[in-house]
Amino acid sequence: MNPETPDLFNMMISAGPVVKTVLLILLFFSITSWAIIFIKYRYIRKAYKDSVDFTEIFWQCRNLADAFTKAKILKTSPVARVFITGYMEVKKFDASITDNTSARSASVSVVTKLTAEPTRVIPSYNVMSSVQRALKRAISSEIRRLSQLVTFLATAGNTAPFIGLFGTVWGILNTFQGIGMTKSASLAVVAPGIAEALVATAAGLCVAIPAVIAYNYFTDRIRVLDSELQSFVADLLNIIERDLQKSQGAA
Repeated sequence: MNPETPDLFNMMISAGPVVKTVLLILLFFSITSWAIIFIKYRYIRKAYKDSVDFTEIFWQCRNLADAFTKAKILKTSPVARVFITGYMEVKKFDASITDNTSARSASVSVVTKLTAEPTRVIPSYNVMSSVQRALKRAISSEIRRLSQLVTFLATAGNTAPFIGLFGTVWGILNTFQGIGMTKSASLAVVAPGIAEALVATAAGLCVAIPAVIAYNYFTDRIRVLDSELQSFVADLLNIIERDLQKSQGAA
């Protein structure tokens, strides 16, 4: 290699203070983006796998209490955590859940006993309304948990090219200023300065491309998990509502 030919590292070292600052900012964006990509990929992949496993286990359990025990084991499953929230909300109305029926038709008793009064059945719409609100809050909490840090990837993908472009524009301005001072516009004078300036744009694109790809991937996986949560909650509410009607009919 010709010793007079500057390589990429030397161009960064010889760049002006503004371009160096831009490159440092882009380096921060790059390191942070890759750390988030690594962390969120592992977290979302495990969350999806455990959610699929819990859904299969739920429909195989004999009763909701058994499913609750399994859910406490799969703590990284959003579906399991949502189920725990719904189960605990039902338990507020009744301390016992029938243990001799299947998960598909588990009977949830909502009969409360009041002192010095005859047995009274809690209206099913009160129970369902409370459970629906609790499950809705749980789903929102899980989606926020899954989406944490992902928005930084969108920020990096959107802003990094412009930050790099700013460094390039500034470097080119300095190059033309140097041309004016030396009064020479030969390629040997212009090319090194422009090459140094374009490094910032290249760095910005290197940050933005993987960040945008990762953001789109994680957004899609979170959308799938949100759909799974909505579907599971709808099934769970159907089970609870059906069994409320049975228990109140028997009462």
